[in-house]
Amino acid sequence: MKPKKEVQHIDFDLVERWLENYCLDPLTSQDDLTQFRIDLYETENEWIVEALLNEFNSSEIKVFVEDRKLIISAGKQSDSSKFQKRIRSINFPFQVINQDVNANFTNGILEVFISKTVKGLGKNRYITLP
Repeated sequence: MKPKKEVQHIDFDLVERWLENYCLDPLTSQDDLTQFRIDLYETENEWIVEALLNEFNSSEIKVFVEDRKLIISAGKQSDSSKFQKRIRSINFPFQVINQDVNANFTNGILEVFISKTVKGLGKNRYITLP
């Protein structure tokens, strides 16, 4: 008999305060200019992270979930023979690895969907882009 998975309780009030603080943090704006821009959205069923990566192809982008973090990195060889790499890490107030996470990349915009209701694998992992 398989052991039951423990369902993680997410404090949605804590997440709401975290979103407010994250969006008001001046360092976030600086990272938007020096790395790449990200926006955070919340719907009834998921949190959505959008990243503006129009300089990259989907094969040059990696999405990784690690404990409470979502890590987005993009890298490619530039015309001047230098490797161009950009990375953003978002720390959430809950274990992202315990949630279902999927991603889509269309027209230079990466969208990462973190489910509020569907449980994930509970381990660090790369998210495959279609």
